Parts: sequence; structure tokens; C-alpha cells
Amino acid sequence: MALDHRRAFRASVLLTCVIICSSVLCPAGAYLYNNRYAGDQVFRITPGNDEDVRALKKILGHMKVDLWQPNSASLIHQNATVDVHVNRNDTQGLHSRLKQERIDYRVFISNLQKEIEKQTGYRSSRKRRSEAQYDYEVYHSLEEIQSWMFETNQTHPDLVDMFSVGKSYEGRPLYVLQLGKRSRPQKKAVWIDCGVHAREWIGPAFCQWFVKEAISSYQYDSVMTRLLDQLNFYVMPVFNVDGYRFSWTTDRFWRKTRSKNHKFHCRGVDANRNWKVKWCDEGASSHPCDDTYCGPYPESEPEVKAVAKFLRKHKKRIKAYISIHAYAQMLLYPYSYKYATIPNFSCVESAAQNAVTALYSAYGVRYRYGPASTTLYVSSGSSIDWAYRNGIPYAFAFELRDTGYFGFLLPESLINPTCTETMRAVKAIASGLLKKCETDRDRFPYI
Repeated sequence: MALDHRRAFRASVLLTCVIICSSVLCPAGAYLYNNRYAGDQVFRITPGNDEDVRALKKILGHMKVDLWQPNSASLIHQNATVDVHVNRNDTQGLHSRLKQERIDYRVFISNLQKEIEKQTGYRSSRKRRSEAQYDYEVYHSLEEIQSWMFETNQTHPDLVDMFSVGKSYEGRPLYVLQLGKRSRPQKKAVWIDCGVHAREWIGPAFCQWFVKEAISSYQYDSVMTRLLDQLNFYVMPVFNVDGYRFSWTTDRFWRKTRSKNHKFHCRGVDANRNWKVKWCDEGASSHPCDDTYCGPYPESEPEVKAVAKFLRKHKKRIKAYISIHAYAQMLLYPYSYKYATIPNFSCVESAAQNAVTALYSAYGVRYRYGPASTTLYVSSGSSIDWAYRNGIPYAFAFELRDTGYFGFLLPESLINPTCTETMRAVKAIASGLLKKCETDRDRFPYI
């Protein structure tokens, strides 16, 4: 009997060690994605003329590829780089076709699985037990982020309030943190959302960083003290909660929401193409299996509908809308769906210039800024167009680091510098709201 007890004990210890190795010590990519990306490559292609553009669109149209940048083949233009993720079975074919057409290209990620494993590192180093030990320099799962939100709310009730604006398609709460002193409940407000696209993990990392920095620097940093005293910040760390969790556990490069389409068996909508401004126009797709699927109708996604409802309700107070994305190192403002100048252009342009100057002061990283249509490309109306059309005078979309070397696989070692510099930019935008900027109210009466 004693021998049996010892054997049972040893077995239980061994099982415990296996569980620990499986869930804590092993690299995230090793068990989350089951080597599904081993041998996959990411190509950077630069079509030099219109003939190259037509040939490239034809080549990609006959392959199943994941466009990283731009996000739709219709947006491919000459002399603009195209980053495309290609399955390992198709890499040789793409090499051959590009050489045959004499289109300039290079492979900048030769084995996608290895880059994923580098990005996430070892989970054993992550501190999750309390807010004080929370590690802001790693990427976190949805469950970890939401637990952190609850604890932050409980620990700082004088500065933080937590609420839900609705539920996702799969029934998950859509949590928002409200930051600011409660002495003046009708203060001007700033909305910040992150994680609209599931695979852009640096977005949720920034929203958490912003909350941490705002709270920790209150009463020590005169600028942040003034901002929290005179403004409210609505911070939504993960907009696309279902998609983010799916990208964390199943498909690292999932972009869309997790809504269901029975006819095509393709789940999900590009939440940034689901707003009612030039809905499903250029740069969006009406086919459910495409990454840029705009949905069956505007605001069809419960996440978009819930946020739109909240913003409409509070639009008289919300003076700035900021959406955090990746990647390109840009700061964009309306319009994205047409070549036209917004009525309060001088005010918004000045705010953008101040923001990128503040960002540059941290590490010397340069961001391009301007209207999305001319700085990036003309596309179907996005959330910044919707916010602007609904009376929010300052509407911005950040495209954070980098410009393509890592793409969506920004290493955890770059979370700190990326968030530090972006924090300066957001503070600059918010600080500008406390000053008056004259605009033509006859042309833009709902500001």
C-alpha cells in the first residue's frame, strides 16, 4: 500500500509539472497555434507602375492570401508597398509569379511561426496576481484585461468608474473605464478605443498603459492632473472582445468580429467598415469571407451598435474621438472616404501636428499625419468619419508602430516605447481641448 501511495504521489507531481509546462512555461505559440504558421511567409511587394498593379491584383486574386497592408486588393496602388501573408504551400508559386512579372518584392518574414513565438515569449514571466504586479510590457488575454479593469476600478474609486455599454455577439460585456475626478459630472470628454481589429494587439496594450499612466501620475504630473480634473476619458481597452479572444487562442491574424453568417459559413465583420458613412464603399467588401466585409447593413454588429449608441447619447460632451490601430506610424483624421477638407481643418491639423511633435520628442520616431484619404488611401467611411459626422469635432485614428518590419507581430520589448510616445501624443490632443480654437460655425454648426 505504501508503494502504491508513493507511485500515486509521483504521478500527481508529474501531472502537475506537465500542466505547469503546458500552461505557463512553454512559449505561447507552441500550444496556442499548433505550429499552424510554420513555414508561412510575409512578402513585401512594391508594384512600380499601373501594369504591375494590374498583374499583382490578378496574381493575388487567384490565391488565398492574408493582406496585411493595405487591407483590400482594391487599394493596391503603384509605388505603395503591399504586405501579404502567404501560406507555406503557396510561397514558391508567388515567388515564381512575381519574378515572371518582374515585380519588385522581398520576403521580410521567412517563418511566421517563429516570429509569433518571439513576440509572446514565455508566460512564466508574466505577473497577474494583482494590479500592483500587473505587467504592462506584455500582451494579455481578454480575461486578464477584464480582471485588471475590475481591480483598477476597485483600487481607484475616486478616479475610475467601470461600466458596460452592451454585449458582444457571443455575449461578452463591452467594458469601458471612465477616468477623471467626479466633482464636475458634465465635463468635456475624450473617447479612446483599442482593439477594433483583433490582431492589432498593441492597441489594447496602449489603452491599459494609458489608464496606468493617468492614474499613477495624477497629482504628480501637472498636465495629467489638469486633464483629469477638467476632462473625462472613456477608455475601451478591447472593442472587439470576441475577435480578440479568437485571435489570442485560435487564429493570431483574425481581424473581424465573431458574428455569424449561415449562408457562407464565414464568421465576422470588419468593425471599422460597419459604420454608417459611405457604408461598404471603396476598400470594403460585401462578401462575408473577406477580411474587409462590411456586414449586411450599417451597425449590424452589436459592438458597433453599442458604441455608436453611447457616443450619440454623449456627443454634446465628447469633444475628441481617438481610435488606436496598427500598423503604419500615422495619425489620421477625416475624411477617409473622399478628397475634401473638413470645415475645422486648421484646428484639427494643428492638433495633429502638436501630437506627432510630442510623440517624436520621446524617441525620435516619425509619424505622418493628415486626412486619411490623402495620407493613406480613400476607403469606405470609418469610425472617425462617423464620429465627425455626428458632431465630435476632433476625430483621430492612430496607426501605431511599426512601418512593416514586424507588422502585426510587434515584439513585447517595443510595448514600452510605443506606448510611452503615444501617451505624449494623446495628452497633447487632450490638452488642446482645454483651449479655444475658432472654426467656421456657419459651415459646421454642430461642433
